[in-house]
Amino acid sequence: MADGRFEFEEVARVENDYKDEIPKDYRDRVSDIVVHEDYIDALLGIEEHSHVVIISWLHKSDRTIQQVRPMKKPENPLTGVFATRSPVRPNLIGITVCELIKRDGNVLTVKGLDFLDGTPVIDIKSYSHHMTAEDPTYPDWVPR
Repeated sequence: MADGRFEFEEVARVENDYKDEIPKDYRDRVSDIVVHEDYIDALLGIEEHSHVVIISWLHKSDRTIQQVRPMKKPENPLTGVFATRSPVRPNLIGITVCELIKRDGNVLTVKGLDFLDGTPVIDIKSYSHHMTAEDPTYPDWVPR
């Protein structure tokens, strides 16, 4: 890491029908996360959790854009990507929390995933109540 670079290894791939765009109703839709055979042992006990955190490499995003209008809405203020959940970022890391519907071998079926089909998954973590903040504040443009 002397040069400030890191390497990630893909542990799974997303499978769904979101080819070029995340649908507005993604929170209600189901996707599969197909875990590579080398990592099946790492899934032991995952089905005991109701939710999982999926960390991905946003392989179709642009890493040169530093400011966006959140949710692609022109009425929203120009905002730095670090202050948004925009998929365009200097490092194309995506993080989302999903409901774990079931595990079938190396396939996790989840609800609420906002990643495109074919997105490489670099890690899967169990969700914990310790991951929530008490009384967070948001800009007006963030949906409640």
